[in-house]
Amino acid sequence: MSIRSLVLPTALVLAAGLAFTTPASAFDLFEDDMIELAQATPPAPPPPAARGERTPGERGAARVERSFSPKSMCLDMVARRIGDRAYLKARLELKPEQMTAWSAFEKAADEASAKSMARCQTLPAEMKERPAYLERLTMEEDAMKARVATIEAVKPSLTALVAVLTPEQKAILDRPRASMAHHHGAAAMGRPGPR
Repeated sequence: MSIRSLVLPTALVLAAGLAFTTPASAFDLFEDDMIELAQATPPAPPPPAARGERTPGERGAARVERSFSPKSMCLDMVARRIGDRAYLKARLELKPEQMTAWSAFEKAADEASAKSMARCQTLPAEMKERPAYLERLTMEEDAMKARVATIEAVKPSLTALVAVLTPEQKAILDRPRASMAHHHGAAAMGRPGPR
């Protein structure tokens, strides 16, 4: 058995092991100097300031300085839903005989949006510190309960609307929209959800 026949399988096993510990772009599997690469000591990274990063102390300070607004995020989400409804209405090109079903859906959706807007107004306008885990869990639970209430309020009229749509209109309704896919997991999965 030659040394070459031992080195190649060893190099491949070593390369496979490294694939799990280093980025794939860190080495080229087709290079002859695979063993040298596997044995090389990686260069030391430049100090954080040279890379434009913050030191650990600065990261914590920046985290405290950054704030977010649950109220603003909530209002944006409701505004997107209202905008999605307007877009949908224009894209569906509803026939006069479909307008009754649309009007019932729109009324229920507008009422649900008004309740959502009122809920948004109760949220903090600014939070500088990350809430504790239990507080975050409670906020998430409240948001989910509100979303379920919206779905329950809108679903009957949406079901009636879908029943009078043509197959082409249903295809438009079922198509995910960019704003929904970006902000809502259900829409990203291709499910439109009530708007």
